[in-house]
Amino acid sequence: WYREQVEKVLGKKLGEPKPFKFESRGDLYGWHQTEDGLWHCGCLVPIGRVKDHWRQGLCKIAEELKGGGGFRMTCNQQVMIADVPAAKKDTIQKLLDQFKIAHTAETTVSGLRRNMVACVALPTCPLAFAEAERYLPTLVGKLEGVLERCGLQERDIVIRMTGCPNSCGRPSMAEIGFIGKAPGTYNMYLGGDFVGQRLNTLFAESVTEDQIIERLTPLFKKYSTEREKNEAFGDFLVRAKVVKPMVAADIGGPSPRCEHPRQTPFYFDTAWSTCIVTLTPPPPSRLA
Repeated sequence: WYREQVEKVLGKKLGEPKPFKFESRGDLYGWHQTEDGLWHCGCLVPIGRVKDHWRQGLCKIAEELKGGGGFRMTCNQQVMIADVPAAKKDTIQKLLDQFKIAHTAETTVSGLRRNMVACVALPTCPLAFAEAERYLPTLVGKLEGVLERCGLQERDIVIRMTGCPNSCGRPSMAEIGFIGKAPGTYNMYLGGDFVGQRLNTLFAESVTEDQIIERLTPLFKKYSTEREKNEAFGDFLVRAKVVKPMVAADIGGPSPRCEHPRQTPFYFDTAWSTCIVTLTPPPPSRLA
């Protein structure tokens, strides 16, 4: 019945279902053309903050697209310039170049930068314990130097940061995740998978910038030389037993694969600024 109603509204018959498979996660950067002949360009807007030359450039592009085309916000805090007629593609490209709006592999700098996400945190959010939006690009910039030395600059790696355990930046779904504990201090999580089907695992508590770089540097080096073909960073960390995979625990008891006491229960541990989600109920000591 539902299909019939949709076809009635469309005024045409729908085609037969076709098999599909998700082969990637994240945003498409650069120009892509769809079957209707229109063009779409994915752009990097760091942490989704439209300001400075990004604001100026996107305003000019909006003026050019009056009467056709527009913008789409992605769930990874980026912008897609959508439905661009072929006749206007060159004009939009000139504006992208003029205002230095990153949209290619070269201008988006690195796979880590293309996949960074953060919540707004300080100074906007009163719940934040630490920086996120204003700090993550700085941390990524320092890690890019390490990645370049390891030959991994173009490798897509998901990194996310949030200023408190509410996790608005979705750090638990990242290959490298950070949850703020105090100014300049974070809990560090590793081992999520690139496609978002596995949570990451607590790797280090209360780490500062220097400690983050110190801990990630040997892991990047190891990944550069020991990874399998097309193996993502999070999958490598699990295979190399750097961290154990986060798995659903049996109801009523801890998972035998999770040894850390704060990796297993389902609760917010405000004393440690950690947010852990699995299927195990809290231990009695946490309910007292």
